[in-house]
Amino acid sequence: MSAELKKKPITVITGFLGSGKTTVLNHLLRDKKFSDTAVIINEFGEIGIDHLLVDTSFEEEEMVVMQSGCICCTIRGDLVDTLADLETRARAEELPPFSRVLVETTGLADPAPILQTIMSDFLLVDKYRLGGVVATVDAVNGNSTLDQHKEAIKQAAVADRLFVTKTDIADPVQTTELEARLEGLNPGAPLQEIIDGKVSPENIFGLGLYDVRQKTDDVRTWLADTEIAAHSHHGHGVGLGHDTQEDVNRHDADIGAFCITADEPLPWPGVKAWLESIGSLRGEDLLRVKGILNITEFDTPVIIHGVQHVFHPPVRLEAWPDSDHTTRIVFITKNIPKGGLENSLASFCKAAGKKS
Repeated sequence: MSAELKKKPITVITGFLGSGKTTVLNHLLRDKKFSDTAVIINEFGEIGIDHLLVDTSFEEEEMVVMQSGCICCTIRGDLVDTLADLETRARAEELPPFSRVLVETTGLADPAPILQTIMSDFLLVDKYRLGGVVATVDAVNGNSTLDQHKEAIKQAAVADRLFVTKTDIADPVQTTELEARLEGLNPGAPLQEIIDGKVSPENIFGLGLYDVRQKTDDVRTWLADTEIAAHSHHGHGVGLGHDTQEDVNRHDADIGAFCITADEPLPWPGVKAWLESIGSLRGEDLLRVKGILNITEFDTPVIIHGVQHVFHPPVRLEAWPDSDHTTRIVFITKNIPKGGLENSLASFCKAAGKKS
């Protein structure tokens, strides 16, 4: 656990073209609370950095140090190389020290490959960890963007927090419809309306995915089990809910969100084999997996987190967030039925129990 906490958290900010990422980033770059942050963007010209805010420039290396103290650089061909170079130069005191990273994706990008790189690349996993994903969605054009671009749907689906922008100039009814759609698409992600990019760094980095130093409320927040499992019923085995309610959270064509629960502790060998199996067989369609697990072999909960076929190494919390020790695994998937995942988990756990 201590080794995991020593790694620098990386937050990924995504959002479709014109959704307000640039405005959010320019606001953050002016914030003194952002001083210990390295910001990796795609193009200085694209974000439009105010050069009055630049303290030191390394133009030949496409890197600047802002007056707020944060480092801002562009991706030079490869994200892995950029992150490794930042770490090396900070250790050599060629750059100010930093304790966290914000990575901006292009508006047309599928964020999944970036998340997989952060979670699995052997050059990064010893120094960095995925802290979370935030997505900006334009209240004026958001619904039409979701209708026309599958990338926008995926950006919203994998987010841990959603920023709805331009609500001051959008039709209120239109905004309400968009937010309802986003809540259906990704019920576990808190929604926050922001105007002129005004967002606090705490709302970018305080996502509580793995940082057990955060309040345990953060764990409950990102699980959002109350909302996601509102139409499920706890059983005495693995996910014995009523499948008649399975389609309640299905929105935007093939994307579905649901929560699998288990009241009794699960054997880790069975869970591990199950995760490996679904990642191998259906990885492309596992947009996001997050869960808190009650494992037979441990007294405290285990956190799992995956994007498509890549799963972050499991993390043990020091204590349960509350008295509820139910296993809760939140899925956002493409064309994967809840019942199939429930049945396969039960089968793997049963097989593991027979071997023990």
